[in-house]
Parts: sequence; C-alpha cells; structure tokens
Amino acid sequence: MKFLDQAKIYVRSGNGGAGCVSFRREKYIEYGGPDGGDGGKGGDVIVECVDGLNTLIDYRYQQHFKAGTGIHGMGKNRTGAHGDDVVLKVPVGTQILEEDNETIIADLTEIGQKVHLMRGGNGGFGNAHFKSSTNQAPRRANPGLEGEEKWIWLRLKLIADAGLVGLPNAGKSTFLATVSAAKPKIADYPFTTLHPNLGIVQIDGTSFAMADIPGLIEGAHEGTGLGDRFLGHVERTRVLLHLVDGSGEEDPGEAYKVVRGELEAYGAGLTDKPEIVALSKCDALTEDLIAEKSASLEVACGQRPLILSSASGLNVDRALRMIVRAIDRDKEEAANQVPSPEQEGWHP
Repeated sequence: MKFLDQAKIYVRSGNGGAGCVSFRREKYIEYGGPDGGDGGKGGDVIVECVDGLNTLIDYRYQQHFKAGTGIHGMGKNRTGAHGDDVVLKVPVGTQILEEDNETIIADLTEIGQKVHLMRGGNGGFGNAHFKSSTNQAPRRANPGLEGEEKWIWLRLKLIADAGLVGLPNAGKSTFLATVSAAKPKIADYPFTTLHPNLGIVQIDGTSFAMADIPGLIEGAHEGTGLGDRFLGHVERTRVLLHLVDGSGEEDPGEAYKVVRGELEAYGAGLTDKPEIVALSKCDALTEDLIAEKSASLEVACGQRPLILSSASGLNVDRALRMIVRAIDRDKEEAANQVPSPEQEGWHP
C-alpha cells in the first residue's frame, strides 16, 4: 500500500430540510387547521480515529465529502428525516488543519476519538409551528438552514516511542529490520527510504514502537533532498536514536552536526528530546578507525557514542535497553508533572 501522510479534502455538512405549509382537510372535520411538519436536520461531518489504518491513502482518490440533506417536512405534522452524516475514518496520529495548513483544528491520538467537524443545518419550521390564538391559519414556513463547507488538510504523524534519525545510508533501515518484523527497503545508495517505516520492537519482555524516517541532508529544512517534512513523524517520540555512518568518508562529527542543525531548524522541540548517539556499521572498521571516529563523534555530541553494528548484532540489544530506559524516564517525568490550572480546564 502506498504511504500517504498528507491530504487536502473538501467537506460539506448537509442543508436542513424546509418546513411545510399544509392544512388538515378531512370530511366532517370543520376546523382542520395547519398541520405542516418541520424539515429534517442536515447531516454532520464527523472525523473518527479507527484501528487498522496507517496511511491516508483513501483520501488520495476521493477528495470531496458531503453529508446528506435533511428531508422536507410534510403534511399531517410529519417531520422530515435527518440527513445522513458523513464519517471520515483516519489512522491514529492524524491532525486536522484549516486550509492554511497551519491552524490545528483537532489532533486525534487515541482509537475511538471523534470530532464533530461541522454541524448540519437545522430544518425549517412548518406552518403548524406558527399557529397561535391570533394567527390560526399561518401560511408561512421556514426554509432549512444551509450547511457549512470548507477545505481542510489531514496530516498524519506516526505514533512511536522512539525515532531513528541520521544522514542517508546511516543504517537506519537495517537497524529497524534487525530489531523488528518491519521490512523496509535496504540498498547501497542514498535515499533508499522514501517514506517513514514503523516497527514494533521487543526486548526483555518490553515492547515499543520505532519509526524510521528518510535521511536528512544539509539544507533539508529548505527542501533539499526529500526535505524535512517527514520529521513530523518523530515529533511525538520520547527518544531519538541518532545513527552516524562510521564506514563513510565524511567525518562523523561533521555528519552529526549536519543532522542536528536540521533538527534545530525544524523546531517542534526535537532538539530537546533525549538522544542516544551511535556510530553504526562498525563491523566494517578496524579498531584504530573505530577509536578515531568515535573520538571525533564524542567531541561533536558531548557524549560517548555507542559502537554499533546491525549486521553483526554488536551492541544492538544494548541500544534497545538504553532506549527502553529513556522511554521509562520520560513516562515517569510526564506522570510526575503537575498540570497547570489552564491544562485542567479551570478558569478564575
């Protein structure tokens, strides 16, 4: 299935049905009076977060969604039926944004969440509604109210506990394939990964989700290479595993600084997340080269990097245990944070 993490769609709620002008006319009934029913309410536009989806591909082939119109009222005080709602089913982690693609309307992070995006128009009153002691034969009814319409953006941000970042060919996809059942494309050329991959990792009886995104290069925040749009998929992670290719000709310290510069330019708090730095592909290096490149990377990142090889399994389990500890620390800190009155919904 093709991965699609962003889609622009048109949504419209239903118009309300019109009220009816009608009078009761039956044999032997002298004073029938008005009996026009009210119109039905128009359908709503609802967005629902469901299980079993991991892409917005459904909105690639259909971009217009319209709720049903309310049925008009009828005689004998019959109220029109409500219009059918239109329900947009989206995967976990989907954000709904205004047409400017910046203003967030809702953020769906749990299965079962629903957002009533737009309400349908109310149905109009029939002439029976206007009957009074001074107006016993009203000959007017209200038309139904019109529904709302607008263009919105759907943007998917994967829900993962840990994220893999690094330059192209840093070994991110190989690492993900080694530690999970995910099967990302792996090849010996840059930008093999063209869309994010998600895998479930298990270690010591604990499991967590890990996201692998396409590699970053210098200038990615300006659109160079594949750009930095895919960084949105690691915004929700609790820890980042930064892989630096040890087998390449580029200095590991400089490679680390390039990626950190792109994370800082992107913003969204990515540089504030706990980071585990690893020198990857070390099975292809001699001990002297490992020591030299590790020292350069340590100077750049300010911490002792992990010597890693996904191919040979060197320190793979150790990296996973470090990730688990970082995730647990982040969860504990989040649980101990006392919410402010504004977060609790309290207002003086």
